[in-house]
Amino acid sequence: MNVGAAARRSGLPARTIRYYEDIGLISPARAGNGYRDYSSDDVHRLAFLRRARGLGFSIEDCRQLMALYRDKSRASHDVRELAKNHVAAIEEKVRELQSTRATLQTLIHACHGDERPDCPILDDMAGQAVRN
Repeated sequence: MNVGAAARRSGLPARTIRYYEDIGLISPARAGNGYRDYSSDDVHRLAFLRRARGLGFSIEDCRQLMALYRDKSRASHDVRELAKNHVAAIEEKVRELQSTRATLQTLIHACHGDERPDCPILDDMAGQAVRN
């Protein structure tokens, strides 16, 4: 099938599919005319990548996950470790976002939000201390 059909079946944009081919995540066959010829296995791998990316895995993690998926003698421990590391990164990002939210809430609370030109939010961004 052509890239348009593979895109419809996998749920990925054609541009993303071509990118995945460019970086070696997938390798569809080529028809006699040189066009890509995606198999149902290719579409399955594309759907796998769509799901992994949807879970927030990086391209390199996806490369490892795809290799593990293809390796029928894999140890589930390896997959589990990748997933655990990803969860740890997500938890760190959540902590960073919570800290950012708390900072912004403090700045919003300190800002009068009226006609005055002074603004603690802008002062903070400019590296100036928040006035009480």
